[in-house]
Amino acid sequence: MGKKMFQVTLDDKVMEFPRGTSYGEILETMKPDSQSPAVLVMANGRLKELHKTLKENCRLSLVTTGDAIGQKTYRRSATLLLLKALYHVAGGERIRKVVLHYSVGEGYYYTIQGDVQITEEFLQKVKNYMQELVKKKVPIIKRSVKLNEAIRLFHQHGMYDKEKLFRYRRVSRVNLYSLAGFEDYYYGFMTWHTGYLKYFDLIPYDEGFVLLMPSLDKPEELPRFVPSPKIFHIQKESELWGEMLNVASVGDLNDFTCQGGIQKMILIAEAWQEGRISSIAKEIIRRRDVKFVMIAGPSSSGKTTFSHRLSIQLAAHGMKPHPIAVDNYFVNREDTPLDEEGKKNYECLEAIDVELFNRDMTALLQGEEVELPRFDFVDGKRVYKGDFLRLDSDDILVIEGIHGLNDKLSYSLPRENKFKIYISALTQLNVDEHNRIPTTDGRLIRRMIRDMRTRGTSARETIARWPSVRRGEEENIFPYQEEADVMFNSALIYELAVLKLYVEPLLFQIRPEEPEYYEAKRLLKFLDYFVGVPSDDIPKNSILREFIGGSCFDV
Repeated sequence: MGKKMFQVTLDDKVMEFPRGTSYGEILETMKPDSQSPAVLVMANGRLKELHKTLKENCRLSLVTTGDAIGQKTYRRSATLLLLKALYHVAGGERIRKVVLHYSVGEGYYYTIQGDVQITEEFLQKVKNYMQELVKKKVPIIKRSVKLNEAIRLFHQHGMYDKEKLFRYRRVSRVNLYSLAGFEDYYYGFMTWHTGYLKYFDLIPYDEGFVLLMPSLDKPEELPRFVPSPKIFHIQKESELWGEMLNVASVGDLNDFTCQGGIQKMILIAEAWQEGRISSIAKEIIRRRDVKFVMIAGPSSSGKTTFSHRLSIQLAAHGMKPHPIAVDNYFVNREDTPLDEEGKKNYECLEAIDVELFNRDMTALLQGEEVELPRFDFVDGKRVYKGDFLRLDSDDILVIEGIHGLNDKLSYSLPRENKFKIYISALTQLNVDEHNRIPTTDGRLIRRMIRDMRTRGTSARETIARWPSVRRGEEENIFPYQEEADVMFNSALIYELAVLKLYVEPLLFQIRPEEPEYYEAKRLLKFLDYFVGVPSDDIPKNSILREFIGGSCFDV
């Protein structure tokens, strides 16, 4: 008796396949018309890896490397491919540890601890071996083991970060992935085989190297390597500070929490940030010509709290700071430009009355008295309510807005009178040595909590809008970040353990039938690695208070 047949629908094609046929084999047979390779499928609305097999009639849709979930799948799988090649070329006995640190350009920055010299010759050998495995389409094999067995294996492989991490896991089983005998753990799905991983390069950088991969908008094209040295420096500085405190991974943070050291860790982290803000204030004062402090950064970086704390530090050093929000110079709502979807684009420079902003700022610089506008967000118009200002010798403007680093916003102001600050929440923790915490995840979690608290916006709505927010950042903020005089990292090493308790109930509200469900599920799985920390000990002036509430500032 033959195998039971099931009907598969993909686009306008309908075919039958026997029970047990893998989704990868189905795609090879049905040959879907797709601009980018499909690395996962949605089968009857459920996300599936391509090695999974058919068990019922189903309707398929593709998840490609041009989708956010597909791109993450590609990058995780490329990391496994890289690690297999590194250990093969160098020899496992010469490698103590390989660490994935953070993004650089469109790639990941790695270092190797052990008896290995990272040279162009060595990286070329690694790259050649990776390309061999890609041509052979070597399967990436998934297996499930008991938690205690996984911990034993991680110890045996010298993956002590993972060993520590899984001591705090409550699951009974763990999924491991192996490639040609090299086994590892990743929090997320992987490609069916190495044949999908065609586009990559290895580039020496700083003390390690970068695994360069395609961008989301051009998934089958390797981009030019464009590092951001100032961002890299601030990330490295933050990571080294965490290592100095013996907190380099989530497992380390959990140890502090469970051993009663988290209150001290909170105080140290807050003191470190305050010290950085104080040093920035001193640098501004040292440059005697500065009259305009321009602060910019992506969504949920804590710009408002930072500007208040910087103003206090400036005042403590004898200055008279005046905060100004660029949002008060929005054009009237009916004049707001439209984006490609016909929606009002509040994030482009044209949404700001640049001419008025420059007239007012130039007049202030020349010692004139100016009445500053306020934007009425209810009526969508600028209004004047008697906010007059004149700058004396000790006065300084602290200007916050997403275009602050773009000289087109402040084209009439001399460069020597401007001090530019880029602020972002650059997560310094890793889940473990091979699984990084994307900076965007920390900011998205912050934003979900704040949106619900201040606007009543659900987590589902915030996740749905996030791609649009990210596009605005790519266009209006990131191109100018390297022009900053200083950079400030607003991420707190303990914060995700606190935010976990606020955001989990919001994420659990997202239903399986909603498009944002899989992003919510991914974030919930990620947050499950953290031991939760209550917010009682967080100071009232903390940047984190801008999101969870209880700030002493009007944020």
